Amino acid sequence: MSSNTVSLPAGELPERMEAVVCHGPEDYRLERIARPKAGPREMILRISACGICASDVKCKSGAAMFWGDGDKQPSWVKAPVVAGHEFFGEVVELGEGAFEHFGFDLGERAIAEQIVPCEKCRYCRGGHYWMCEVHDILGFQQGVAEGGMAEYLKVPANARVHRIPDSLSLEQAAFIEPLACGIHAVNRGDIQLDDVVVIAGAGPIGLAMVQVARLKTPKKLIVVDMLDARLELARGYGADVVLNPSRDDVGGEIRALTEGYGCDVYIEATGAPSGVIQGLDVIRKLGRFVEFSVFGKPTTVDWSIIGDRKELDVRGAHLSPATFPVAIDLLARGLVTTEGIVTHRMPLAEFERGFTMAAAAESVKVLLEP
Repeated sequence: MSSNTVSLPAGELPERMEAVVCHGPEDYRLERIARPKAGPREMILRISACGICASDVKCKSGAAMFWGDGDKQPSWVKAPVVAGHEFFGEVVELGEGAFEHFGFDLGERAIAEQIVPCEKCRYCRGGHYWMCEVHDILGFQQGVAEGGMAEYLKVPANARVHRIPDSLSLEQAAFIEPLACGIHAVNRGDIQLDDVVVIAGAGPIGLAMVQVARLKTPKKLIVVDMLDARLELARGYGADVVLNPSRDDVGGEIRALTEGYGCDVYIEATGAPSGVIQGLDVIRKLGRFVEFSVFGKPTTVDWSIIGDRKELDVRGAHLSPATFPVAIDLLARGLVTTEGIVTHRMPLAEFERGFTMAAAAESVKVLLEP
């Protein structure tokens, strides 16, 4: 393969493409824009599918986590920007030196991690690239990190890219990114064989966590969610106990199963303040509390629970460091399934319906397909 720019035969790649462009809160538009072209050590993917993440829904609604809150929270979104970070596609153009840089050839299926690390800050240089101080995330920064709700996407030279085996279906390939995030959160819980583990929130990533946590073979795996349909999925994926806070005494049930002590590990994946408060109540002293969710509003708790009363080990879980290869392997070996998780597939042009469906109780994971 030559180091010069290589693409599919002339005329096959259009000059323009359709894309969902974020202009601001509640201002997402399907537009026809210029197709990105590969520069040195860059490549272009033809997008096969892009999932709608809960963070996409919160971003579209204008949640402060993404749009900033004055000096309290910097804005992640630099609009206008093509949205979407749960994508995968086929390599259709290689810029100069891209073949040598990435090791990908035309026609191969590829997925890029959502973060595009700067490789210069103290975190990148220290090996903690997912905590990059610059923190460009595909689908959130104009011109630098455009997203996958489009027909084509440019993979920047400093992106981390992984090969997708042909054995994975479209649904499986589209679930790699959420699964990779779930794997990192479960790993942060440091689950032991005699642990009672609670996963709060059975959304797409929560259901990924259930499957991964089961592979850790804890003593007991408990899943909490407000939707019975999702709890049934969790039970099918290996949960020993499922609890619905709308009718079950979650704290009482967990204490009854643990001789009154509480769970050893609590993974918060609800994105709701009540999930945090519930977790601090049901976790035992010296337990491990893993916070994964992106919240749309602040959470207020009694912090004395963490220190004076329980001396908890509180851990965050951000993105998916070094877990994309693990996610691909688990899917390829059939140890994790997408059956029941990918509930809706629709054309890119129906993105508004897709976002509405992604926030609805009857859906789990919604995919947009160009």
